[in-house]
Amino acid sequence: MPASPRIFTIGHSNHDHATFLRLLLTNQVECLVDVRRFPGSRKHPQFNKEELAAFLSQHGIDYRWLGEALGGSRTGGYEQFTRSEEFQSGIQELEGLARCRTVAVMCAEADYRGCHRRFIADTLCRRGWNIFHIQSSGKVIPHQGALL
Repeated sequence: MPASPRIFTIGHSNHDHATFLRLLLTNQVECLVDVRRFPGSRKHPQFNKEELAAFLSQHGIDYRWLGEALGGSRTGGYEQFTRSEEFQSGIQELEGLARCRTVAVMCAEADYRGCHRRFIADTLCRRGWNIFHIQSSGKVIPHQGALL
């Protein structure tokens, strides 16, 4: 693992392809990890799983879907789900991807504080990762999460 291991998060929000790509490339993201449990969008079809994967591939960015293991909308709430073996396995897979390249964890919401990405970020922080959130404006902010 690098001396200062880091993982980004990003929300696709209502961005067009060009804006979203600029946010990723500006931060040298090499792999986008989609943590939407249901990886599609009627309002923003450019973020449907297959279309997004093909678009990113054209620009040299790998796409991985980990929505089965890390996606939201869980019975009993997401915070409880973070204690499951399924979640821990997903975190380990995410860490494996992030050890060898720059990764961004993506869901739909622009603000991580209103998204299950905050729980993923809290967990990764506790495991020694530096987490940064790419904002719609392009600003990158460090994770301000639960106390370690």
